[in-house]
Amino acid sequence: MTDRNSRGGRRGGAPAAGTRAQPARRVALDVLTAVRESDAYANLLLPGRIAQAGLSPADAGLATELTYGTLRMQGYYDRVIARAAGRSVDMIDPPLLDVLRLGAHQLLSMRVPAHAAVNESVALARTVGSRSGTGFVNGVLREIGRHAEEEWRLRVVERVRSEDERLAVLASHPVWIVRALRRALEAEGREAELEQLLDEDNAAPRVNLVALPGLADAPADSTPDRFSPPGFTTGGGDPLRLVEESGGRLRVQDEGSQLAALALSRATPVQPGERWLDLCAGPGGKAALLAAEALAGGASLVANELVPARADLVRRALSAVPMDVPVWEKDGTLVGREEPEAFDRILLDAPCTGLGALRRRPEARWRKTPRDVAELTALQSRLLDSAFAALRPGGTLAYVTCSPHLAETRGVVTGALDRHDGAIEQLDTAAVLQDVAMQRLDLAGAPETVQLWPHRHGTDAMFIALLRKRDGGRL
Repeated sequence: MTDRNSRGGRRGGAPAAGTRAQPARRVALDVLTAVRESDAYANLLLPGRIAQAGLSPADAGLATELTYGTLRMQGYYDRVIARAAGRSVDMIDPPLLDVLRLGAHQLLSMRVPAHAAVNESVALARTVGSRSGTGFVNGVLREIGRHAEEEWRLRVVERVRSEDERLAVLASHPVWIVRALRRALEAEGREAELEQLLDEDNAAPRVNLVALPGLADAPADSTPDRFSPPGFTTGGGDPLRLVEESGGRLRVQDEGSQLAALALSRATPVQPGERWLDLCAGPGGKAALLAAEALAGGASLVANELVPARADLVRRALSAVPMDVPVWEKDGTLVGREEPEAFDRILLDAPCTGLGALRRRPEARWRKTPRDVAELTALQSRLLDSAFAALRPGGTLAYVTCSPHLAETRGVVTGALDRHDGAIEQLDTAAVLQDVAMQRLDLAGAPETVQLWPHRHGTDAMFIALLRKRDGGRL
């Protein structure tokens, strides 16, 4: 066995002599290592690693399932590994723990024969650990394989103290996130949907695309989205190839993100000459859709993104739209002071915890803490105040988060209404979304806001609130 004091080997370098780690598993391990050591995002890193390794479509699919499946269920696997190893995972050398997590995923959640899962994991362990570490991995995984998956589920919840903790363990979510999701569903009278939501967080999402309105059409063999008019899915093939061949006029974009942008652009008829702002535009997907909508209606758009690297992504996204869209790199909390009452429509897709996209970015669940919520809600409130200051009287603002946490959604909106009593009115966001959607949305809660859900709508958990600055209102 091994611990943090017996590393004694290679970490992420070339395989040791005689090691023949299967390429898809090697790629998955490299991505897990980068996620752990460098706070990388798997969805950004994995495609490049797959291409670099020259994986076949079958091996690319295996690497994808190994990476995302392991990250989603990491908390549960750590409980299993700790029981099988007889020690806390904190006492296991991190590179070997990555190998054990991959092995546990194959043993407990994939149809990989036990001997293949163990042998391939031992081969991976040789690339990152000492000989004792390799033996440790072999022993722990063989112990996991001796017991059925249902037996492990019973064993890891033996000492839980609450129903939320039980769900957190089995669905592999931090317990504070389970409680936040429960409260958000309770606010809609839908608490009974919690387990369904948690299960959906751990399911691989479909790859959804958008055809920028007026600039591109979906391929003939595609399937239209249920709700978003320009959204679609393909029957197969590489979606990135479609994006490249279309010059970016076809784009990968979640259906909920499309609806959030369309809620603003289609809330009222567009008047030629309107000026629009995407206040926090990175990485640019909603900005590109808004730009296409603005172009069709005779409006103009400004995009703002504080982080230079993300601002470059916005420029790249906007290059698909044949109109001049300035991209500012300003502090969004100051834009209202610098550009008072300058815009007719503003999208504030605020920085948030991202709890609504855990199925796409599973590692986020292990990085966020309740302290992040407090810091983010303070920022969201400042951005919302700035957006209202930049909005013309009678103008419309869409406050959007990819999080259902009540503090980041209804709490931020309620706080703004309280601070600016009389100057802001809430619109019937639900009615606007129903008019936009091609099929009726199953919505719950007050009509002034809309919360989309993975388990109910097949989208990320986007929150949308449409607000209007009253004529003559001053902030």
